[in-house]
Amino acid sequence: MRVQADLVADLRRQGITDERVLAAVAEVPRHLFVAPGDEERAYHDIALPIGRGQTISSPWIVARSIAALGPLTDGRVLEIGTGSGYAAAVLARCVGQVVTVERDAELARRAGTILSEIAPTVDVRTGDGLELAGELGPFDGIVVTALAQSRLPTELVGALTPDGVLVCPVGDDRVGTLVRYQHGESVGLAEVTFVPLVRGTRD
Repeated sequence: MRVQADLVADLRRQGITDERVLAAVAEVPRHLFVAPGDEERAYHDIALPIGRGQTISSPWIVARSIAALGPLTDGRVLEIGTGSGYAAAVLARCVGQVVTVERDAELARRAGTILSEIAPTVDVRTGDGLELAGELGPFDGIVVTALAQSRLPTELVGALTPDGVLVCPVGDDRVGTLVRYQHGESVGLAEVTFVPLVRGTRD
């Protein structure tokens, strides 16, 4: 059975060079975040279904997104789209404080239970991430784990500190580009596939 070290080696081969992120991936037990029966596939670089129509993102996209934030060792970071909680656990080992928001109450409960043991400093919230960003901000970094349609959400841009960084996939019909935004400038990082960013909440 593959382990974290195998996954880290895969990420290095795929161009992930941020040692903080690689160390975090090496520490986080991804098999605890996947659906029952998928444990043997947990340390392959693939997305996996977690129920409720959602997936746990591939480790590469998690690592690439967190690395794109830059050195925020003491920074306060918002994640929109908690999902399984895996990305939040990795993120918590790289930045100062993590607030993660999930619109699906069932997924938020599941993730909160695991994160309370694996990354107890993570603040898990249930709600509309775009709405809560303004209420909870400002943030030094924001990472979005769902595809914004056509443009970066203005609500998130407005929730950044002056030097804050937003990492968000943008596109249509589940296919788009991972975008890094800072100081009014956007840079495309990679072509990606994500579930759509949806407003509102779900019980």
